[in-house]
Amino acid sequence: MFLQIAVGSGLLIANILIAAVAAMLLEVFFLRSHGWLLREPHRPKLVLLLTGVSIWVLGVITAGVWVWGIALHQLGAFPTLEEAVYFSLVAYTTLGLGDLVPAYPWRLLAGMEAANGLLTFGLLTALLIEALRQIRLGQVEHTRNRSRADG
Repeated sequence: MFLQIAVGSGLLIANILIAAVAAMLLEVFFLRSHGWLLREPHRPKLVLLLTGVSIWVLGVITAGVWVWGIALHQLGAFPTLEEAVYFSLVAYTTLGLGDLVPAYPWRLLAGMEAANGLLTFGLLTALLIEALRQIRLGQVEHTRNRSRADG
């Protein structure tokens, strides 16, 4: 049991690091494109931003699923990589179909993976909403300032 908790904790930390690095890269992108995002036209840029950030979120989730899937396969919890990745997708997204379960010694990892997925979804949702809010507030303020200068 302690080995399972140690392995699961290591995988949780690895996934948190992946999400943190991805968030840092996204912040760098926002800082570099801030001026462009504030200039009109706003709506097409918001659509582009939402699409890009959504793809970024899917990439982070996909990386997390693969980290868990590869680990479960290497640990012998599943005979094939396909089964391990499929199980990881089901567990990470907290879908929990139950059609596949890890080999007995590694079953505790299923709950830890679900908790990791839930944590990642929450973190990414918060980052997505905050980023869009900041950009939209900046766009509104930029438009107000321009209207005052013109008026």
